[in-house]
Amino acid sequence: MGKQMTEMLKGTLEGIVLALIAGQPAYGYEITARLREQGFTDIAEGTIYALLVRIEQRGLVDVEKVPSEKGPPRKVYSLNPRGQQDLDEFWRTWSFLADRIAQLHAKGN
Repeated sequence: MGKQMTEMLKGTLEGIVLALIAGQPAYGYEITARLREQGFTDIAEGTIYALLVRIEQRGLVDVEKVPSEKGPPRKVYSLNPRGQQDLDEFWRTWSFLADRIAQLHAKGN
């Protein structure tokens, strides 16, 4: 990924992770793997774990500790109503920006 992609992701990664969790609750490594499956291959695991701490502290997710066969229990994140509201706002904002950018792009060609 180039510098421009990295900068754009900084502002959208939280919404992307909330959308993944809304689809199916998951633990940190699972979320990272899903992102990679979606083509976000350059996102470091540490970035995701830091983001998960932030969204947990902000009360956007519920966390359940699930026993793991290997090591300590895993924290499984699921979207709660407050997180769903945040995700809904993310999608409204994304749609607005995407529409405006598409209009600018069409005018530029």
